[in-house]
Amino acid sequence: MSQPLFPVVEVPEFIPEDMGYDTQYKRSVRWDPAEGDFVRDGANRMVECDGREAYSIWCFKIAQTERYRCLAYPDSIGTEMERALDNDDEKTVESMVQRTITDAIMVNPRTEEVRDFVFSWDGDNMHCRFKVKGIGWDEEITVTI
Repeated sequence: MSQPLFPVVEVPEFIPEDMGYDTQYKRSVRWDPAEGDFVRDGANRMVECDGREAYSIWCFKIAQTERYRCLAYPDSIGTEMERALDNDDEKTVESMVQRTITDAIMVNPRTEEVRDFVFSWDGDNMHCRFKVKGIGWDEEITVTI
């Protein structure tokens, strides 16, 4: 019996892309943005939060994460703040910040909408506030950076 010229390989079953996304809001560990650390109780144990608060924390932290800086994250994670802030015109900076934050948060399949950006300037320091609506929510969360 002769061997086939080319090897025979079974092709794996195709999995639709939408099957891989998890849209549930899962609980996590509470984060304190002012301290820049996890919240702990009196016994020094980390405090849990519900899925809605965990998603809010994720939105805050993703807006603070610079894209391409951490090898543990794929290129789709993070913002390009340094590039956005490297402009002299405030309106251009605001537009670029709005774009990069929106792009970064919309990566999450739980995000329905990012809108209502409000900017304030204190000399060279820019402060930004915006609203995020998660899928299945009636209300929005407000994120301030």
